[in-house]
Amino acid sequence: MSENSAPTPPKKVHVKTWGCQMNVYDSERMTGLLKPLGYAPTEIAEEADLVILNTCHIREKAAEKLYSELGRLKKHGRNADAKIAVAGCVAQAEGAEIRARAPQVDLVFGPQSYHRLPEMIARAAREKGEVLETEFEAEEKFDALGQSREAEGYTAFVTVQEGCDKFCTFCVVPYTRGAEISRSTDDITAEVRSLAAQGVREVTLLGQNVNAWHGAAPAGSGADDWGLGQLCRHIARIDGIERIRFTTSHPRDMDDELIAAFGEEEKLMPYLHLPVQSGSDRILKAMNRGHTAEDYLRQIDAVRAARPDIAISGDMIVGFPGEDDKAFEETMALVREVNYASCFSFKYSRRPGTPGATMPKQIAEEIKSARLLELQALLEDQKQAFNAGLVGKTLPVLFEKKGRSPGQLSGRSPYLQGVFAEGPESLIGQIVPVLITGTHPNSLSGILQKEAA
Repeated sequence: MSENSAPTPPKKVHVKTWGCQMNVYDSERMTGLLKPLGYAPTEIAEEADLVILNTCHIREKAAEKLYSELGRLKKHGRNADAKIAVAGCVAQAEGAEIRARAPQVDLVFGPQSYHRLPEMIARAAREKGEVLETEFEAEEKFDALGQSREAEGYTAFVTVQEGCDKFCTFCVVPYTRGAEISRSTDDITAEVRSLAAQGVREVTLLGQNVNAWHGAAPAGSGADDWGLGQLCRHIARIDGIERIRFTTSHPRDMDDELIAAFGEEEKLMPYLHLPVQSGSDRILKAMNRGHTAEDYLRQIDAVRAARPDIAISGDMIVGFPGEDDKAFEETMALVREVNYASCFSFKYSRRPGTPGATMPKQIAEEIKSARLLELQALLEDQKQAFNAGLVGKTLPVLFEKKGRSPGQLSGRSPYLQGVFAEGPESLIGQIVPVLITGTHPNSLSGILQKEAA
């Protein structure tokens, strides 16, 4: 470079993410992969050289949201050399249609192709042609993504498992994420150690069926293969890591070792997200869930016996084809018995290509809406009762950032609620005892008991 030549300004990438924590994690990894190519993140799509729309096919109207965003980007215009990429599960399921309907899109790639993003960008720049990458190569992806990344706070997601072999009749995940595959123990350990060295205190292990994870045990551990329970215990031994969570679990993959870990490993947080979807055995069979309501309740009892203070979370679908009043009441009865601390609930919506979409006895929208309102009222009562039961208790809170008000800190309880308390900024990144004094619709408030050591 000559003395008078100006340095090349960094290129900018804007990533818009829809959907689950897996998508959030994938977006972080894509941003990290692009950093060596000179891309800096920006929150403003219109100033980006590359816009990545990371899509989710689980939520309702996923494709409509994508095309709306593509239309907005086209309407506002982009600089002449900017590129638009569509990633994620909608890209995986509807890649060819995206290219046909949205010619302004330069790159379309599914979740198993993220590791080839730098190559795809370079190829598109050379050829100025269409790129469509939606093949499943999960093992290669795990290998190529590496073992370390730049931490962005005191908590971090770490993918340990991808894909699903369960083929629930309402779900597109097996078709968009591929078969179940587990990341190696060594790679997970290396990534967590790297995050801990950067100040991360809490990790959440991610997977479509995270408790299906299995891997080779490290040399000298005295075992051949590990499940998720052993992995959690192993990660708990990494210096700097004080909290461990995992999501999302499947009842068919809950084993005794994982349940025991809740009672024996203090760093494993007392929070379990275990979706059941319905309380009716007939509907569970139609969903191809592979478990009964009684199976699920036995697991909940076992987990609570191991960790009595555990918060149970779940997922519920109302209005699945064939759900009559009796089946819905069985769902309500199961919810009353479990007594959830939190629970996500949805109306069934057809997903093209899934068996449920063509099943007879589809439920009318007005019936689904009425049932959802009734279910959500019960779930909200349970959540608020759980939160109210914490008032007067002292909880360890990991403060992550400043709150909205001056002098306020924002953190998370062991049960995953947001907690707000007044305190010095020096406590950010520390786990501090907080006396819970109040509840709010989606959070708790409290008073510091003492500063962390």
